[in-house]
Amino acid sequence: MTKVALFQSNSGIDPVANAEALVGAIAEAATGGAAILFTPEMSGLLDRDSQRASGNLRSEDEDGVLAACRAAAKEHDIWVHLGSLAVRVDDGKVANRGFVIDRNGKIQARYDKIHLFDVDLPTGESWRESAVYRAGESAAAVNGTPVGKLGLTICYDLRFPMLFARLAEADADVIAVPAAFTVPTGKAHWHTLLRARAIEAGLFVVAAAQVGHHEDGRNTYGHSLVIDPWGDVLLDMGEERGVGFADIELSRISEVRSRIPALNHRRSIPEVASQ
Repeated sequence: MTKVALFQSNSGIDPVANAEALVGAIAEAATGGAAILFTPEMSGLLDRDSQRASGNLRSEDEDGVLAACRAAAKEHDIWVHLGSLAVRVDDGKVANRGFVIDRNGKIQARYDKIHLFDVDLPTGESWRESAVYRAGESAAAVNGTPVGKLGLTICYDLRFPMLFARLAEADADVIAVPAAFTVPTGKAHWHTLLRARAIEAGLFVVAAAQVGHHEDGRNTYGHSLVIDPWGDVLLDMGEERGVGFADIELSRISEVRSRIPALNHRRSIPEVASQ
């Protein structure tokens, strides 16, 4: 049995303040006995004003939020999945990049969000991530974490089950889904999609989320979740900010898969023939 912690945050437009909140959450998670803390998408900066945000963007090597989290992980002897940060990359764009940091403060894995959120919502909200962000090109999973092999995704990736299937086929035990889901899409799809991904893949899903009204004017859904391979919700943090805890028993994976061995029954599907 492994205790995990999730930080349900309300990140704002000031990276320094966000770093302080993350460092506090890392300390709280360690004090609460967690072996690893999961944080949301865009933990270091959440700002829809691209001009204002650009002044706070840094390369990975220069990012103060990342440095603070690495130092805190080492100080408190705890792993941290830093859900994602916006980091400058060589082509002038930005990567929405997640990091897995071990208890020594070393980065063990990185993942750049593959699927970018370009949509117009019925509420009038419009999002064009591809205008700023460079899409990732490969899936990622890391061995040796306190929760076994950890598969990495970010937010909108949730809507693409093939990515989760590939991570399951790569023997992931847990898939992380850090997010900053909008309220309308969260109410409609968040719980349903996360439970479906856990059931389909036959593994645990840990989804740390942003919550509430943010400084940049957006509203996020919250409801950070931990879901087991049967689809049972082990933790739902609702709309409260803070750190929550759940226990993960990895033997549950083999138990569920023995009951419904769907992964063993997958077949290659030929091209659809029009008739």
